[in-house]
Amino acid sequence: MAVKLRLYNTLTRSKDVFVPIDPENVRLYVCGPTVYDYAHIGNARPIIVFDLLFRLLRHVYGTEAVTYVRNITDVDDKINARAARDYPELATNEAIRVVTAKTEEQFHADIRALGVLMPEDVNEPGKPARFVEPRATEHIDEMRMIIERLIARGAAYVAEEHVLFSVAAMGSLTNVPKYGAFSKRSLDELLSGARVDVAPYKRDPMDFVLWKPSGPQDPAWASPAGIRTPGRPGWHIECSAMAWRHLVQAFETRLSCADPTEREIFDIHGGGIDLVFPHHENEIAQSCCAFGTPRMANVWMHNGFLQVEGEKMSKSLGNFFTINELLQDWPGEVLRFNMLRTHYRQPIDWTTKGLEESEKTLDRWYELAGRGEAAFLSDQIVDALSDDLNTPKMLAELHALDGQGAHEELGANLRALGFLLEGAEAWKARRQAALGVDPAQVEALIAARKEARASKNWPESDRIRDELAAMNVVVKDNKDGTTTWEVAR
Repeated sequence: MAVKLRLYNTLTRSKDVFVPIDPENVRLYVCGPTVYDYAHIGNARPIIVFDLLFRLLRHVYGTEAVTYVRNITDVDDKINARAARDYPELATNEAIRVVTAKTEEQFHADIRALGVLMPEDVNEPGKPARFVEPRATEHIDEMRMIIERLIARGAAYVAEEHVLFSVAAMGSLTNVPKYGAFSKRSLDELLSGARVDVAPYKRDPMDFVLWKPSGPQDPAWASPAGIRTPGRPGWHIECSAMAWRHLVQAFETRLSCADPTEREIFDIHGGGIDLVFPHHENEIAQSCCAFGTPRMANVWMHNGFLQVEGEKMSKSLGNFFTINELLQDWPGEVLRFNMLRTHYRQPIDWTTKGLEESEKTLDRWYELAGRGEAAFLSDQIVDALSDDLNTPKMLAELHALDGQGAHEELGANLRALGFLLEGAEAWKARRQAALGVDPAQVEALIAARKEARASKNWPESDRIRDELAAMNVVVKDNKDGTTTWEVAR
């Protein structure tokens, strides 16, 4: 089947047919976490959405033809503050390493429970890595290189030991986009949205920091541009450097582009809608000005916001939930399923009712389709996902397979989509254990109830049913004379 993949592109504000620069080297970059604390459920949305896109791209173009980069930001003022608070007895850099290593490990454990692919699931020994998870602190050289190029091209300047990007200078360069064109904002909107820092050394209020001097309690590296004071990078430059290193430089000798300038551009950049401005606008400005290209990436994809029970997630409202907290009460696959019920570009309302409905569906599908091993995507599932990751339609097609009794095919698709990660019995037993149900006790009570019913001891039968109900066990007497049961949340 010839698959025509259509994706909504924030750059064009339209849903376009996806045409990779090189079909043998499809390249995807997604902004990952800043590792200073537990990731919240809103952070899980891009992780799940772009995991699904990665799976789809691998299906369409081949597992050896897609490279996925999801970065780790491990240099940030929030990390510095957490390190100073939690480990005052340690030297600054050592405390920061402890915080970032510990947080990254927890992040990986949490998202693995969500059924997302990890580098170790994809990469094979002796072959080029197809899933890379770079850390910002490992790419300081690339950041300095880009900064030096920006200064040389007149798009950045040094002021009071800072290096700043010059928005005004960008307008004088050829073959680069206009600042603000990506987010489509006026100057007033740009100034407001950027939460501009007032600084006397800025030439223009819109200029943003590429590099800044470090204090005694900050991590520090040798500065670019001849600045003597050690410093650290600004936030935006990190992603430009990591994307360039792993999706441009790494492919220079392998790309077969007709236009050589395309070698400095990659295929897809993803992230949350909150990153459109200023983060992604500034990434584009830096990368395009440094390398003289009209685009940084051909396609930009952004997932929508997440609300909880109809309200913005906020600690002050008491509705702020981390992935880790939710995993204490719900299987990770339930969180994944619930996330995919809403189209990725639409706002999602995260509710307990939605989680309960998602769990009920997965309970049924584990029972009907959880005992196989095959994993593949059927044509109708690929068709749905090829329409800008239309997950509601994808789920409708899965329900249709269920309705048709095609449970082996249903199971194969679910496994390819990141579900049915454990056997049906293991899923059922783990859920029962989590809800404090002893299966042996339940079976004994059901056997006793069956004896009571056989002897027409209806009061005893009703008493046992009530005892089971108090244990959150729902009993169903079937027409064929058998009795089945399930745990109600």
